[in-house]
Amino acid sequence: MPLLPLVARRIAAWCGVVLLVAGVVAIGIWLCGVFRTAVTPVLLAILGTALLGPLHRRLVRMKMHRSLAAGLTCVAVLAVAGGATYIVVSALIETGDQIVASVRQAARDLSRRFGAAGTSLDDIAANAKELLGRFGGTAASGVVSGLSVVGEMLATAVLALLLIFFFLRDSHKAVGALRSLAPPATGDAVEAVGRRAFEAVEGFMRGTTFIALIDAICITAGLLILRVPGAVGLGALVFVGAYIPYLGAFISGTVAILVALADRGFVIALWALGVVLAVQVLEGHVLQPVIQSRTVQMHPVVVMLAITAGAGVAGILGMLLAVPLTAAAFGVLGELRTRYSATTSASTSPSPSPSDS
Repeated sequence: MPLLPLVARRIAAWCGVVLLVAGVVAIGIWLCGVFRTAVTPVLLAILGTALLGPLHRRLVRMKMHRSLAAGLTCVAVLAVAGGATYIVVSALIETGDQIVASVRQAARDLSRRFGAAGTSLDDIAANAKELLGRFGGTAASGVVSGLSVVGEMLATAVLALLLIFFFLRDSHKAVGALRSLAPPATGDAVEAVGRRAFEAVEGFMRGTTFIALIDAICITAGLLILRVPGAVGLGALVFVGAYIPYLGAFISGTVAILVALADRGFVIALWALGVVLAVQVLEGHVLQPVIQSRTVQMHPVVVMLAITAGAGVAGILGMLLAVPLTAAAFGVLGELRTRYSATTSASTSPSPSPSDS
């Protein structure tokens, strides 16, 4: 007779599984941190491959050589990313002084309307240049470190772009390579799990890109109607920020509202706020359920926890990678659950008796 009841044994077994998985994940995260110089470009290249894969496959179907198709795809993404970065940076530089001036004016208005309640805000706004100057002096002392960080980012981007080229060119060999690394008896399972994980990442990237494009077009149109300066650059910022769900939209929307406040005043800023909120409502209640349900669907709580965990592990880069990696993990779990359920059903189904034949 067992010493523990069945429920206690099952709970103990599940606790053991959870501890084992947590230990493996912790070791994996630690190894990624140790080898982050090599791991980061690979992860970014996987995301880029998942996003650009449909375009590359279409070029290949048009009888274009795989290497040429991969090269044209990489050149296209480089041009789009470089152009968007230039537009965003130039727009923010042109409107930076206006944002500071509008904040100071808003603080003075609050001080006149609410008396002492707005005094502290006015003081903060009046001393904004001094605070920024002190911060700039501190930042200038670490200019060498800043240049090294920029150099590392450029090297990571170049390596990721090269990896995207090779991943796209040799994508038809991925299944064979995956099978060669797995034991012969588990080749089918490893291939199915790998396909499911990559399809989840591809679906997330495709759905997020489509949603980001719609958000950027709608917000850019609204800002152009309101005659807000730098509307195209702000729309590009919205597009880029959409790859970090929820938080990216909040940051890009805040920048758009501040620019509207700087140049067009408080009333236009309220209209810009209305445009941003309307687009976010459209995304949350229409675009996300319709588009992401056809690609990969995760509860908002799971997304927020993944972003928080990614930020704690790797900062902004972790926030960018957290959701697609979580989508891949959900895809793997779904495939394993399907296979386990099928195996269990086959093993528990009653065999036909001789009298039935």
